[in-house]
Amino acid sequence: MACLSLLRIRHALATCAAGLMLALPAMASSSNTTDLGLDREAALRTSQAAIGRKVGDHILLNREGVPTSLTSYRGKPLLVSFIYTGCFQVCPTTTRSLQEAVEGLLKSVGPNQFNVVSIGFNQPADSPQALKSFATQYGIRQPNWEFLSPPAALVPDLARDFGFVFQASPAGFDHVLQVSILDGEGRIVRQVYGEGVVPSELGEPLKMLLAGQPVESNELIEHLVDRVRILCTVFDPKTGTYKVDYTLPIQIAGGVTFFVLMLIFFINEWRSSRKMARSKGMRNA
Repeated sequence: MACLSLLRIRHALATCAAGLMLALPAMASSSNTTDLGLDREAALRTSQAAIGRKVGDHILLNREGVPTSLTSYRGKPLLVSFIYTGCFQVCPTTTRSLQEAVEGLLKSVGPNQFNVVSIGFNQPADSPQALKSFATQYGIRQPNWEFLSPPAALVPDLARDFGFVFQASPAGFDHVLQVSILDGEGRIVRQVYGEGVVPSELGEPLKMLLAGQPVESNELIEHLVDRVRILCTVFDPKTGTYKVDYTLPIQIAGGVTFFVLMLIFFINEWRSSRKMARSKGMRNA
């Protein structure tokens, strides 16, 4: 009987594994046919059109729930990024990259020379408490860096002012990864793009602002478009488009499915063994 049970277990394991091997490619294949609704070049043009725009006097809540006006940051250059705390892959990576760049800038230009703000655009999920937890989790303790939570009704106005384009997707949100650089008057002077923030791309315009020199865009949109990264997507070089990445959800679903199938199998085996033991006991009696 032990040998029979062992054979059944081996058969079940092989069946589950085979099922997963067949299911995962099919699911992955279906994900590769999902096109984004967010147009990369159009999003970039919207972002670039915000350069020269003066950001409005918007009032948001800081991590402690205290109302904070964006105009309170005027007088110094300001770096602004948009995040959502429900992102567990690209947003944290981008934030860490920005953190490293900020640490380098603090050494090169000195403390108290500029400020940084990260705005949680997924409302009401990106509450002050959620942003506070996000900052704590990723070790952001710079005194010149604040996380702000806007009212849901204010998000479209903020996005328009900063040229920030986003759209809900099956994997979360698709949006351009950008850091907006504002001068001391609250005017956007440059947009910096990419998952990995290059310190020099922030440092050069920042030093120019601190020196009182004008900052001009030195790249054409045609040169910038290839550097734009859309969150929650993967670039497909064969088609030249971005696709939604379902790899992680598929892996999680596969693991859960395997566990559930094995649990069902062992429960059935346990019931079968008890039933056989009872039958044997009745025959012996």
